[in-house]
Amino acid sequence: MLIKNAETMINQVLKQVPAPVARYFDHVLAAKQKRISRVYLKHSGYFRPSANSKWLKIKGSQYFSATEPGFRWTGRTFWFRAIDQFKDGRGSLRVWLLSIIPIVNDSGYHVDHAELMRWLAESVWFPTSLLPSEQLRWEAVDANRSRLSLASNGLNIYLMVSFNEKGEITQMETERYKEKDKLEKWTGIVSDYKEIEGMKIPNHIEAVWSLDSGDFKYADFYVDKIEYKYCT
Repeated sequence: MLIKNAETMINQVLKQVPAPVARYFDHVLAAKQKRISRVYLKHSGYFRPSANSKWLKIKGSQYFSATEPGFRWTGRTFWFRAIDQFKDGRGSLRVWLLSIIPIVNDSGYHVDHAELMRWLAESVWFPTSLLPSEQLRWEAVDANRSRLSLASNGLNIYLMVSFNEKGEITQMETERYKEKDKLEKWTGIVSDYKEIEGMKIPNHIEAVWSLDSGDFKYADFYVDKIEYKYCT
């Protein structure tokens, strides 16, 4: 498991992690925090497949494992249905035009890497998964940034995480596979924190590729519903 009992770890963690990370956990976790085991999330928002595409309305639902990396996301627009997932250390992406005609069926190391990165970035919705462990580490950068790294199933990824004065995570930057053989700069922007079951989590998340041709924001999502199950 990535973490032990969260409630007994908090005070110890606050003494060991870099200052902005301690500020984050102190701000977002509940007073008697239990470790999250599973998450169900529904979202709405907008998506576009390319920089030249128009924004499409999208609705999605997602199941997360919070004790080990794993998720299954289903997204629907008028034109397509997509299933994005990470399970047992392997990622996959499938897309159907008009929910019928298969147009994408992608897997391999680049997808494994990208989907694990997605799980780590989206852990802001279930923050006990960001507590340090043997596999997950926080390293000091400066007063408002820390480097978060995760080793899992032979994959090694990182996020450069920025925090505001409240202790909220505001931005995450990394290099992520957009295509099979090329890493690109990727940024996740989170905002509009809400209190849910004693925790504070972002209600709004945006995703941006920084390409040679310029910045390309492709996702702009809002949380409509989130439910938690906790370890016993």
